[in-house]
Amino acid sequence: MRTEFIRRLHKLAEANPDLFLITGDLGFGVLGDFAKKFPRQYLNVGVAEQNMMGVAAGLALEGRRVFVYSIGNFPTLRCLEQIRNDVLYHRLNVKIVAIGGGFSYGQLGFSHHATEDLSILRSFPGMTVVSPGDLWEAAEATEAVFSRPGPCYLRLDKSSAGHTERPGEVFEIGKARQLRDGRDATLIVSGGILELALKAAETLDVEGIHCRVLSAHTVKPLDADALERASRETGGFVTIEEHVIDGGLGGAVAELCLEGRFPPAFFHRIGIRSDYPDVVGSQSFLRARCGMDLKAIRNAVAALVRGKARERGRAERAAK
Repeated sequence: MRTEFIRRLHKLAEANPDLFLITGDLGFGVLGDFAKKFPRQYLNVGVAEQNMMGVAAGLALEGRRVFVYSIGNFPTLRCLEQIRNDVLYHRLNVKIVAIGGGFSYGQLGFSHHATEDLSILRSFPGMTVVSPGDLWEAAEATEAVFSRPGPCYLRLDKSSAGHTERPGEVFEIGKARQLRDGRDATLIVSGGILELALKAAETLDVEGIHCRVLSAHTVKPLDADALERASRETGGFVTIEEHVIDGGLGGAVAELCLEGRFPPAFFHRIGIRSDYPDVVGSQSFLRARCGMDLKAIRNAVAALVRGKARERGRAERAAK
């Protein structure tokens, strides 16, 4: 996703001299060419993320459209006050980019796990929150947040579902993408874990459980129309995110469904439910540890669908 982001940013910078990129002393392997080609549109502020956000706000006040780039929690949790007071209060065109959503930097330990960012950033009034699930979405989301007025958060993962786009498809913030259809359940997914959700749906399909898969690349604003259709047409919802279950994608879906009065027949959130992991390891290792690997997703969905079928059978027998 990082490569797709910077490739699209190159194209945007060529056509838009008001685009400005700030980094917190990292990303040299991918940002080096950008810095050489656009020296008047690039700044490395050093390991000073809070200052980076303040500089971004100042540049945005002068008419620039600014991307701030760092890893994990550094451009988000470390500088929440600057995001709130400098960027959001003034509704500035600052686009916060975090590479390393979820357990992407799992080997570096707890300080580099970005597992609360969606909850916190979506709570801010005026903030758009985008978490693409595949490479095409990452590139298209980069351009979409650049063109969208106001503050945006772009969460990039080290994993992805590859390329899932269809010919002629158009990416739109706030519009979920239906990647598979099915009537038994809807899997609503945000981030690179979309790859595992699609594989789980393929496995379940062989077992006679047919799942709709929605890539909810935009966590805020959510696609109410897609969720209402899915609630009406499918057996229930399972949200999947590499994030704590409190306040993230699952929380956003639940809020929207209840306030919109279209609750699904069943609802389950797959995400981090336990305490912070007390181990380090790869992204796939930590997913398994927290119950969100391929096997865990498949088993959870199968149990929910079969449990609902048993309930329906008992209700039908009782009615007779």
